[in-house]
Amino acid sequence: MTRLSPRLNLIDGEHRPALGGLTIDVVDPADGQVFTTLPRSDQRDVDAAVAAARAAFHGPWGRMTATERGRVLMKLSALITQAHAELAELECRDTGKPIQQARVDITACARYFEYYAGAADKLHGETIPYAQGSTVMALRVPHGVTGHIVPWNYPAQIFGRSVAAALAAGNACVVKPAEDACLTPLRIAALALDAGLPPGALNIVCGLGTEAGAALAAHSGINHISFTGSPQTGTAVAQAAAVNHVPVTLELGGKSPQILFADADLDAALPVVINAIVQNAGQTCSAGSRVLIERSIHAEVMSQLKARFEALRTGPGAGAPDCGPLISRKQLDRVEAKAAAARDAGGRVVARAQLLADAPKTGFYFPPLLLADLPATHEVAQDEVFGPVLAAFAFDGENDAARIANDTPYGLTAAVWTRDGGRALRMAQRIDAGQVFINNYGAGGGIELPFGGMKHSGYGREKAFEGLKGFTTIKTIAILHG
Repeated sequence: MTRLSPRLNLIDGEHRPALGGLTIDVVDPADGQVFTTLPRSDQRDVDAAVAAARAAFHGPWGRMTATERGRVLMKLSALITQAHAELAELECRDTGKPIQQARVDITACARYFEYYAGAADKLHGETIPYAQGSTVMALRVPHGVTGHIVPWNYPAQIFGRSVAAALAAGNACVVKPAEDACLTPLRIAALALDAGLPPGALNIVCGLGTEAGAALAAHSGINHISFTGSPQTGTAVAQAAAVNHVPVTLELGGKSPQILFADADLDAALPVVINAIVQNAGQTCSAGSRVLIERSIHAEVMSQLKARFEALRTGPGAGAPDCGPLISRKQLDRVEAKAAAARDAGGRVVARAQLLADAPKTGFYFPPLLLADLPATHEVAQDEVFGPVLAAFAFDGENDAARIANDTPYGLTAAVWTRDGGRALRMAQRIDAGQVFINNYGAGGGIELPFGGMKHSGYGREKAFEGLKGFTTIKTIAILHG
């Protein structure tokens, strides 16, 4: 594969190297080879980006009307669509995901900008009946400068869902993408300039999480932070932001259950169950990493899942397999260690997907794995693996299903498969999750659906109008006029 020219930060409309002169190698997960470099930014680069965002917020970007902002974002959506093939190839190479999944991600990114472009001038405040002779207005106003720490698993999508909403609300943004996947955010930010976004309204600072990410989270010039990632890092981000009394939206991990009752339509359910753990090689906060099966159909379902797992193909993303490589050697080692610990604890390997013959031995491949007989207290039953590992459990009736579903620290998404409408609604009410799907599973859901977690899965909501509101605060104006 062709080596790409070194990538640079985008600060105040200019492409810049890190002020310290350091770089980070970018590795192709499909073959383990370095194919470009990124700036290894530090506090100085973050300071410059925040200053540029502040100037844009108080300058040309802040002076635009909501309608004008929406038009800029709509043009950016069109430019992303025009560059679809280029962006999908970048996403595939940078993250390792199959090209067909990368295409879906770029389409979703364009849709985020389209959705929030249309919503920009529809974000209304309200008037409040108060005392005689007074008028009180509660206005929705932008926070100011927002920080966005974007993970490596869905760089284009998560960039779109947080940045599009923040810009639509009138904020100026500083984005720190994960060092493992910066290419599409950098390219989309360059397209934003072509769309008419003023310099400084959107800045991209690449670097390590412990350096540039930590500097952004703790920066006194940031007014709101959006973070997607692990619960451990989310805690560190929230603690750093708390020093400056900055609000944070956290979208963290999940251990999402797919619950199959005996009357489920298995022809409809099983392909979704497979996709929910294989998509993006299981590197998804909302991955359906547990399948709960009513005992009377347990043997039948496991037999069908086994056949489906063994038919899956794992290989380089450019070849459009069912499952691509994991993002890095570090992630591969982590997933392999968790799978080995599950087997050592009595977990039984029911099935393993195929590894294609053309998969380079230097790539980071982990063929999807189906486990059974895992102790409910084991870490693989309780915590994120963040790889294509599906753990299966049997249950007896609604009470048992609800108990098992809720018996983890997380509460992000869940699915209930049943033809009984009453049961479906009862289970949806009982499951501790921010999203519950009935006879379908969105793995994060559509752009129009509020998304976020309960318990250790985080707080705040992204997507839909709730996500837009999250990038504003309320200003109350009380007028006494007699």
